[in-house]
Amino acid sequence: QVQLVESGGGLVQPGGALRLSCAASGFSFSTYPMNWYRQAPGKERELVAGISRFGGTVDYADSVKGRFTISRDNAKNTVYLQMNSLKPEDTAMYYCHARIYTYDYWGQGTQVTVSS
Repeated sequence: QVQLVESGGGLVQPGGALRLSCAASGFSFSTYPMNWYRQAPGKERELVAGISRFGGTVDYADSVKGRFTISRDNAKNTVYLQMNSLKPEDTAMYYCHARIYTYDYWGQGTQVTVSS
C-alpha cells in the first residue's frame, strides 16, 4: 500500500533552517510528481512546493520563493524540502502529497514551529 512518511520537523528560531524528508513506498515513486503542503491552525491546507517526476520542474508558493527548495532522490524514493530563513508565519504541519491516478495520498505530517 502507498505510504508517505515525513520527518525532520521541529522547533527553530526565526531565521533558522530545517530540512524535511518524505520517504515513499508502495508505488513507483519516479512515475509521479510530488508535493509539500502545509496547514496552520485555523487555516486551509496550502500547496508549498511541487516537483516533477525527475526534478526538472519545480514550483513554489509565492510566500516561500527564494527561501524553500524542493528536491527528490528517486533512487531513495524520497522527496525533500529545505527551508531556510524561516519565519513565524511558516509555523504549520507540513504534509507530503502524491496524486496517484485520481486519488490523493498524504503522509501523517511533521510539525514545524518557528518561534523565539
